[in-house]
Amino acid sequence: MSPPVAPPGWSRWLVPPAALSVHLSIGQAYAWSVFKPPLESALGLSGTQSALPFQLGIVMLGLSAAFGGTLVERNGPRWAMTVALVCFSSGFLVSALGAAIEQYWLIVLGYGFIGGIGLGIGYISPVSTLIKWFPDRPGMATGIAIMGFGGGALIASPWSTQMLESFGSDSSGIALAFLVHGLAYAVFMSLGVLLVRVPRSEKPVDSGPGVFDGVQVSARSALRTPQFWCLWVVLCMNVTAGIGILEKAAPMITDFFADSSTPVSVTAAAGFVALLSAANMAGRICWSSTSDLIGRKNIYRVYLGVGTVMYLLIALFGDSSKPLFVVCALVILSFYGGGFATIPAYLKDLFGTYQVGAIHGRLLTAWSTAGVLGPLIVNWIADRQEAAGKHGSSLYDLSFFIMIGLLVVGFVANELVRPVHARHHVPAPKEATADAVQRQQPESA
Repeated sequence: MSPPVAPPGWSRWLVPPAALSVHLSIGQAYAWSVFKPPLESALGLSGTQSALPFQLGIVMLGLSAAFGGTLVERNGPRWAMTVALVCFSSGFLVSALGAAIEQYWLIVLGYGFIGGIGLGIGYISPVSTLIKWFPDRPGMATGIAIMGFGGGALIASPWSTQMLESFGSDSSGIALAFLVHGLAYAVFMSLGVLLVRVPRSEKPVDSGPGVFDGVQVSARSALRTPQFWCLWVVLCMNVTAGIGILEKAAPMITDFFADSSTPVSVTAAAGFVALLSAANMAGRICWSSTSDLIGRKNIYRVYLGVGTVMYLLIALFGDSSKPLFVVCALVILSFYGGGFATIPAYLKDLFGTYQVGAIHGRLLTAWSTAGVLGPLIVNWIADRQEAAGKHGSSLYDLSFFIMIGLLVVGFVANELVRPVHARHHVPAPKEATADAVQRQQPESA
């Protein structure tokens, strides 16, 4: 499948909606918790077992993005979106079969493994194209698309809940809900497949600087640079800090104020989770757009530096003030979302647009690591503290100070980022031609 080239006069503003159609769909992953209680009840699963499809999906997201990034660059966004559509939708269909015949391993295989591949390829599918269309505002462009991944749960969560109420929460009802998801997302994602275009070789209309101006580094060379690994640490630390709150948000706010005169109700805790999702989504577009104005390094100073202060305030004073706890958590989650949306533009600044999608895919292994590390730190320490007889906010004090330390590590790694050395640059076409002429001259002489 050859990448579809935009005809003359094609508006670059049609590309972000194409990206959104994919990211809003695969963003359903953040709503997996809706299916956990019905699956546990219908199939007799533990909480750990019911979380396995989501965990495997995040792991496969990072792995498929890393190993498939070069293929995405080579074959173009339409190929990548098609692969994402097929894998993500068929993952739901396999899961529907597993629920219908009560074989949980099929749900793990479908949603976690097959669907996880669709998550990874779909996540990186529009990134390189958007950066090439918007070289003047790469942070805003990628922020619009990646905002969809953060906001997908705001659509999928109530929709899935309503389906389970209508179809029933037994195995057949879950199977039908999975089936509807698979078919509906296939239709919605196909809009992106049909709409996406790559820019012509010349710069896009009204886009400012040329698409391929400046430093260009291949994906293979990028892995040999300290800049790549510094950004890997930056992303991993920022995501670990955010997902540590996001994964355990409802029980965390309930525990923090369990001993107060006004404990947090189940409904209020659910509302807190919804607020965190909104902050996650808003941060992806607001902070990434801000990075176009103040620079990528400076915005990560905000994410990591101010994030450290927010965690410190929660650890020291969070149990004494609900507004303080909520505001600090919302800021941290906005930085969590903003970090995801800004990293492609940061990569573009350092490595150029040549293979930025492939480089981005490899960097997302940091997300897979953080997806395991963040929940492990918070849950394992909370379980140990509870076993030791502690309760309330004291369950989380140690894990919060660990998160502060991780954010400091990320801050230092960001400070170490420097321009990529010229030895890693891809030669410009004219330079390559000149080198070829020089090599031929001695032979002709």
